[in-house]
Amino acid sequence: MPKPSVGCTFATLVAWITFTSAYGAVPTDYLHLDYCVIGAGPGGLQIAYFLQRSQRHYLVFERSNLSGSFFVHYPRHRKLISINKRFTGKQNKEFNLRHDWNSLLSHDDELLYKNYAKDFFPHADTMVHYLNNFTKRFDLKIRYNTAIMWIEAERDPAAWSGHYFFLADQNDNHYRCSVLLVATGIWVPNVPDFPGSEHTEGYESISVDPDHFVGQTVLILGRGNAAFETADNIVGVTNFIHMLSRSRVRLAWATHYVGDIRAVNNAMLDTYQLKSLDGLLEGDLENIAIIQDKKGKLHLRLRYQFNESKASQDGWSNGTNQHLLYEDEIDNFSVREPYDRVIRCLGWKFDFSIFNNITKPLRNRGRMSKYPLVKATYESASLPGMFIIGAASHSVDYRKSAGGFIHGFRYTARAVHRLMERRYHGIPWPATTLPITHLTNAIIKRINEASGLYQMFTVLADVVLLRKNATEFEYLEEYPVGALPHLQENTGKNVTDGLFVIDLEYGSNFSRPESDVFHPSRSVGEPKHAWLSNFLHPVIYFYKHLPTEAEMMHRPKFWPLPRPHNIHHIVEDLLTDWTAAKAHILPLRRFLENCLGTDLRSFFAESCFKFTLTNQHVPPFCHHGYLKMQGLLDEVTPWLGSLDHSPSDMVSIEVH
Repeated sequence: MPKPSVGCTFATLVAWITFTSAYGAVPTDYLHLDYCVIGAGPGGLQIAYFLQRSQRHYLVFERSNLSGSFFVHYPRHRKLISINKRFTGKQNKEFNLRHDWNSLLSHDDELLYKNYAKDFFPHADTMVHYLNNFTKRFDLKIRYNTAIMWIEAERDPAAWSGHYFFLADQNDNHYRCSVLLVATGIWVPNVPDFPGSEHTEGYESISVDPDHFVGQTVLILGRGNAAFETADNIVGVTNFIHMLSRSRVRLAWATHYVGDIRAVNNAMLDTYQLKSLDGLLEGDLENIAIIQDKKGKLHLRLRYQFNESKASQDGWSNGTNQHLLYEDEIDNFSVREPYDRVIRCLGWKFDFSIFNNITKPLRNRGRMSKYPLVKATYESASLPGMFIIGAASHSVDYRKSAGGFIHGFRYTARAVHRLMERRYHGIPWPATTLPITHLTNAIIKRINEASGLYQMFTVLADVVLLRKNATEFEYLEEYPVGALPHLQENTGKNVTDGLFVIDLEYGSNFSRPESDVFHPSRSVGEPKHAWLSNFLHPVIYFYKHLPTEAEMMHRPKFWPLPRPHNIHHIVEDLLTDWTAAKAHILPLRRFLENCLGTDLRSFFAESCFKFTLTNQHVPPFCHHGYLKMQGLLDEVTPWLGSLDHSPSDMVSIEVH
């Protein structure tokens, strides 16, 4: 950061003073980089792979001495809940990634997770091994043992986004970056503050040896996978276990959200419902207190149940002579028995502490406050040029899709890379241009193979841009749905003749904790009822013009997109195989034809010849195939369309 000149702006002066006050003399030995990536976890490695392939000037900073250091310690009981389905009956790599939740995206088939682990739920050590092999195989540029301690921004009109990012590590090395990619994940434990919270033990440090819990009574705060994982580990040796959370238990098979309780972890639900002492309780942690008695036992109480002034007088506040009240008022109080241990398993949150001045991301609101606030393009809502990559970007699809997990954010990282390639290097979003006659097949192929649409349903979508009066189309893959109004600037593609948007969706009224997701009429089989499909199924939206930001903001509740001019649901399928001629392909083709006002059928040469002789408008298939390749010359067609045909006229036509 150079010393500000006399004519510098106030913002520049403030930034210079802030930097000087934090680090003394202003350093001049910056290492300049186009892209700085913080964190060498799976999110950081994925974006680094794309930067490496596009030969960009980047560097990854990792505070540990190896990639994927989070998995060295977590999950504590070492079993991943991301599935490793090695066999699907198909050889299509793209399709198989739908059921591979651990592999990062790359061009090397040896870097598929099935080559590293055989277990359906792999051991966490395998993930560490895999991520470091991924790093070495592609020679990713990573600086290990480098903890970024401080991030600042200074405005500069020469910078790509109007400002540079300045970073400093624990060794007082300094870096200047044009673009900042934050892939630190969410790793700071959530530690509640309530009376007696000092008596709790954290998931991050609790013993994983069941022998340390023999004959004990345990209270677990939290009801996520970490809490159930901890309970499953000790359920066979404890007197009983209680779990306390403010929300009801949410099971992944009921909500379709991968972050909810997975079946592999929920054995304690059996012991609760079958009355084997264990239990689940609902209550807000803000309304509880933990009191330790003279014997070291821990009592769970509600705050209103004791007199805090009396407790303070008796020494409750310093833990010397805790005073229990109201024990006899409700003699069947569910938690009247004391506990030997209280374990908090309340998840993690994003580390905001390393950011200064304008670089500090805004917090999300409510239950998403553990995440930074980002746009649909995963760019910070408060500062251009700073993108959140990996698990910390989950606020875009929290409790909806898989963006907080490897099998989701590997695709959002690719979307961010494509956006950066367009914005900073002028490279348009990848697209394929084809004749309109290929549209049905192109959509069928993608909905049956694409893994990005499958994992990031309602968040990433394919976009079809109509060209040349709908005689051609451009096909763009996996564009962020929420950024559809800004498609032209983000992709470099103009929208002139309308567009289709293709995504996968669950039924809007099907997935919620209290639903009976196994009810007899849970699935739909008839194409005419496709819009009632409950399970994941393709939905195609047709717009005559690009939706505006206002239309996106006022879209119908639970809809990922604004109301289109036409919409088509493809009926759900148990095998997620949408290739049935009558149930899937024919209704789709008719929908597309209705939107386009054309005929998308394929014809034999004889039929094309007949159309040419008897109709003014020849189907597109005949135009793109028969007329241009082996039939009548294309320039003859207009004349044929206006000809008053007679037998002698037809005989005189020269056929090429």
